[in-house]
Amino acid sequence: MFRVVFWGVRGSIPVPGPDTVSVGGNTTCVEVKLDDELIIFDGGTGLRLLGDSINGDKQIGARIFFSHVHWDHIQGFPFFGPAFRQGNVFDLYGGGNLTRTLEETLLGQMNYPNFPVTLEAMAGEMRFHDVNDESITFDSPGGEIRVTPVPLNHPNGCFGYRVDYHDRSMVFATDTEHFKKPDPNLLKICRDADLFIYDAQYTPEEYEGYPGYPPKIGWGHSTFNEGAKISELAGVKHLVLTHHDPSQDDAAVMEKERRCRELFENSEAAREGLILNLE
Repeated sequence: MFRVVFWGVRGSIPVPGPDTVSVGGNTTCVEVKLDDELIIFDGGTGLRLLGDSINGDKQIGARIFFSHVHWDHIQGFPFFGPAFRQGNVFDLYGGGNLTRTLEETLLGQMNYPNFPVTLEAMAGEMRFHDVNDESITFDSPGGEIRVTPVPLNHPNGCFGYRVDYHDRSMVFATDTEHFKKPDPNLLKICRDADLFIYDAQYTPEEYEGYPGYPPKIGWGHSTFNEGAKISELAGVKHLVLTHHDPSQDDAAVMEKERRCRELFENSEAAREGLILNLE
């Protein structure tokens, strides 16, 4: 089994309401189930929903990879129900090149006066790991799993990740801004990937700016046309656009998807509840 489930697909801030009900309003969280192994990418508000779906009497373990610690990628962690159950074990991975470690950041967002419950109240076992540019491999009942980090172009630093399991692969690359030429590191890690999850927060017009709308150049995010370009050059099989801007309602996201398909046919916009099986 290689199953990918989207629990949060928004960037910057949650946007609940009638205009976002089809695509969803929760911030970034993606579940990857590799037979009996559970991997989670990012802890946005979608993590609460994921936690509710797996919380129960059975003890669980999971590996949570954080792309970075901007608030829309960690704000769901204090509401991750399984972390409060004794006997559950979580390995948490994040960049070690910032001014604060992943552990210090998660502690800080739950400390007074930010939150009424501290990290220490989580009864599950937490094991923290620094991420650099070296691949991480671990064994599972179904075989070896390889997670390869790649630095992305985002303020304060960010990591994308490639997952290889058996003969299937996916790349999670949110919160990255394109260069004038495609990022060679991203091209390399995307080579022949079955699934490419890419930051398409802006349309090209939103990124470049137009009268009454300031440009977003330098803000650390990309566009659907850049995702299509990388997918074509790297031989990606399926492109999923994610990290939708909070200003984009359902219709705007669907229009972004339509325009992207004109450039790269096998593409779609991420929606909460979207399930992809890489079989």
